Amino acid sequence: MTQPIREVLTWEGFGVAARELARQVVDSGYQPDLIMSITRGGMLPAGAISYAMGIKNLHIINVEFYTGVDTRLPMPVLLPPVPVAVDLSAKQVLVIDDVADTGETLRMVRDFCAAHLAETRTAVLYEKSQSVVKCDYVWKRTDEWISFPWSSEPPLVGVSTDN
Repeated sequence: MTQPIREVLTWEGFGVAARELARQVVDSGYQPDLIMSITRGGMLPAGAISYAMGIKNLHIINVEFYTGVDTRLPMPVLLPPVPVAVDLSAKQVLVIDDVADTGETLRMVRDFCAAHLAETRTAVLYEKSQSVVKCDYVWKRTDEWISFPWSSEPPLVGVSTDN
């Protein structure tokens, strides 16, 4: 049986990708007041991009959608704590995630932000062709399953170390 083709992002490749994605935002002239990271996948890209852009105002929004490899809930669910709308009022925000796969998570966060913010733009390392959101900034487009360096190994908790 053949293994499915995967897009593999290494730690070194991630550093290059995050910097190049930040460069796209800067070169476009967009100057966000804050960065909104979609947890968990967007946390590392958001942190790297916030450093590259010199933006210290970093928020997180927790959305559960994927429950395993290519398995997901029927729709994304916003988990607490939800960002306080007054903290977002009249701001320009850059929403960052690792991948726009179906795009449903990004759509939920973008729509949540749109009700409170002056302008919302989206940035992802990867965008897939079936995504319902076409992101403003994309490092690479692929339809392959992506192995990210932060999630390619199994969790240490609950893993047997017996040989």
